[in-house]
Amino acid sequence: MDSKSIRYSNTRLLVDQIGGVSNFAEKIGKGQSQASQFAGTNPIKGIGNKVAREIEEAFGKSHGWLDIPHEEEIEKLESNVSAPFPIAGRLIPVISWIQAGTWTTADSIPVDTQFNEWLPPNPKCGKNGYGLEVVGESMLPDFRPTDKIYVNPDFQVSDLKTGDLVIVACEGESKATFKKLIIEPNGKYLEPLNPKWHEKIMELDEGCKLVGKVVGLYRDV
Repeated sequence: MDSKSIRYSNTRLLVDQIGGVSNFAEKIGKGQSQASQFAGTNPIKGIGNKVAREIEEAFGKSHGWLDIPHEEEIEKLESNVSAPFPIAGRLIPVISWIQAGTWTTADSIPVDTQFNEWLPPNPKCGKNGYGLEVVGESMLPDFRPTDKIYVNPDFQVSDLKTGDLVIVACEGESKATFKKLIIEPNGKYLEPLNPKWHEKIMELDEGCKLVGKVVGLYRDV
């Protein structure tokens, strides 16, 4: 492994330990876009000496720490041997409902996008999953305002069934919506879970697209 690869590997170790590039960028005092260029999953530049020393100082590492392989720390992080409740996988970014209506996968997210919140890993999200914060009361009582939901955008529409919870984006609307899916021989319909909601069952129009399947719930207690 060359020196460039060693620096990148150690930097990614720190990124994983602190919970993603957004937190890493804040820790070292740089913008997320700038940090993503050398610390993201697809870096476009190497880590120079000045930045390397800044990273070491920010994380309380000794001078030159970034230039020495630390395989044992990487193995420890991956196996979570010291954690009483191991959590495997990547942290899940929380995006807005407007973004959910325009992005089909996380691969299409601009590199300079800044996320203000992350959810714990959920393997059901897949590699491109994201989180959304529930707004409104249409999905009460199961989903309350400020709840977070996990969304997997990489699903097969043919595998969906009645009762699945989905994210829908419609032409002419700036935000995506969250509803229960109903599949009938004559078409697909959307239904809020709240029995008191003013809109009941709505037909899934041709201008609407299923963009995500809800696979989990995260709620603060």
